[in-house]
Amino acid sequence: MSQRQVLQVFEQYQKARTQFVQMVAELATRPQNIETLQNAGVMSLLRPLLLDVVPTIQQTAALALGRLANYNDDLAEAVVKGDILPQLVYSLAEQNRFYKKAAAFVLRAVGKHSPQLAQAIVDCGALDTLVICLEDFDPGVKEAAAWALGYIARHNAELSQAVVDAGAVPLLVLCIQEPEIALKRIAASALSDISKHSPELAQTVVDAGAIAHLAQMILNPDSKLKRQVLSVLSQIAKHSVDLAEMVVEAEIFPVVLTCLKDKDEYVKKNASTLIREIAKHTPELSQLIVNAGGVAAVIDCIGSCKGNIRLPGIMMLGYVAAHSENLAMAVIISKGVPQLSVCLSEEPEDHIKAAAAWALGQIGRHTPEHARAVAVTNTLPVLLSLYMSTESSEDLQVKSKKAIKSILQKCTYLPALEPFLYDAPPNILKHVVGQFSKVLFPWIFRYTSAESGQLSTTYSLSKVLFSYSNSQWSIYE
Repeated sequence: MSQRQVLQVFEQYQKARTQFVQMVAELATRPQNIETLQNAGVMSLLRPLLLDVVPTIQQTAALALGRLANYNDDLAEAVVKGDILPQLVYSLAEQNRFYKKAAAFVLRAVGKHSPQLAQAIVDCGALDTLVICLEDFDPGVKEAAAWALGYIARHNAELSQAVVDAGAVPLLVLCIQEPEIALKRIAASALSDISKHSPELAQTVVDAGAIAHLAQMILNPDSKLKRQVLSVLSQIAKHSVDLAEMVVEAEIFPVVLTCLKDKDEYVKKNASTLIREIAKHTPELSQLIVNAGGVAAVIDCIGSCKGNIRLPGIMMLGYVAAHSENLAMAVIISKGVPQLSVCLSEEPEDHIKAAAAWALGQIGRHTPEHARAVAVTNTLPVLLSLYMSTESSEDLQVKSKKAIKSILQKCTYLPALEPFLYDAPPNILKHVVGQFSKVLFPWIFRYTSAESGQLSTTYSLSKVLFSYSNSQWSIYE
């Protein structure tokens, strides 16, 4: 056998390996093929190809493993049990940029499914290698590493702390300053996943100087980047007054209000969420938002969208109104009550209705003037029907009941109370009767005093007929 014939055998073997990994990688893109590939033992066949002498075979094998692991947690667990992770981590530090991207994709695909699988990645020493990849010259490698780190950090505070301890945060902040939009998005997403768990983790992101750079990107024309930027700022601001004030000090107002008019629905939602997370902390922060025109802007945003996109804005109005009479009046003046009433009536989802009911309760609970502003929109009968409906969720019933009680205890607008005399259950009716007594008893006492020359506190109500005519209450014996 000649030398050429011998080499031809190796060439055919290499061609067969190449064809195999390419075909598996292609098949793994279609969900209907996954179970068949799994039953055929594809994982054990791909493992040795990760150490193949041909770089393209290594890369394609890693890509195929990533696509398989991405599909479900059983296949991701098979990657862990097959001792594939140590091979990937070793090669991640040694191989070229194409392999690094494929290996980081596998780590992300495994880590996304559960905290246990993400912990397996941490245990095999992948974090240090991924952090080194954040300093790689190639933006694609940085992006793949940032993505994997974000998927690990998102599960819980312990995993997030592990990512922080590996030194990822300062490098992620550098990544959001890179010119590549895709890298900015993924790095911002990873910072959001780190920040969300605790004030301490959010403070780590703040200490790395992230807020100033993020604030500058609020007006970036890329909608997907804006989503992530607003998300990070929300996750930072939600934890404490101090962190919320740091976000505000980056001069995000009134710039962030323009995002409430964005064409992208999720930019609107994340902008509303950011404003909500700031408003909830103190009356002073809420007043700052009011002064910037934030309440009116959020109300307009609620009117321009539907469903869960509305939810953060609805809650923001409730938080603002809860702080004080003046802030609740600012919501009323900005025509927030009619918009919340529309949400209460039109939205099909109970959790959105519950949020609207809660917000209306926060507005109406302060004074008779506040309660009347809610009552004149015919909201109280809607709240009552939601409370009494057997189809309403328990949370919706509870929040509707609390809202009704809060508003009724301040409401002296009798035309709004009158329907409750006929429809309300006893536990609601007692509040209605209490309000009637507050309004009508002074008239009764004046009437009896004029009759007998003294105040009668024992006047029999059964002798008094109350009639409502021409918007005036009359008393007859």
